[in-house]
Amino acid sequence: MKQENQNSIILLRGLPGSGKSSLAFLLSENGKYPIYSVDDFFINSETGEYKFDFQKNYLAYKSCLENLETSLKLKLEKIFIHNTFTIEWELEPYFKLASKYSYKIFVLTVENRHGGKNIHDISSEQLKKMAEKYKVQLL
Repeated sequence: MKQENQNSIILLRGLPGSGKSSLAFLLSENGKYPIYSVDDFFINSETGEYKFDFQKNYLAYKSCLENLETSLKLKLEKIFIHNTFTIEWELEPYFKLASKYSYKIFVLTVENRHGGKNIHDISSEQLKKMAEKYKVQLL
């Protein structure tokens, strides 16, 4: 079977602690291809400390999309994005950019079957609420 040679965006989605970041790094061949996340915005570049600020969350989403578009303009072969994407509308801007730049887009759901812990101190109650909103489109 002949494979298409088309540049791709790979979206990794799942609940916090599922292993999205680790899988993105692995699939990107240990960082050979760019990896972006909303979380990147909240990491202090000097200390590496993660500090979430809900008031700035919209800026983090904007930054992630801007990083993606920069890579799309460079016509990079593969670009990885790892976010929770628990709600369908969160995926839409990525689909629009993929279409605009003629990229193929893949959405991978990462399950936490390994018992991973989220590093964001999100409570079990909040994780359950996120899981209730999570929809998978198989067709």
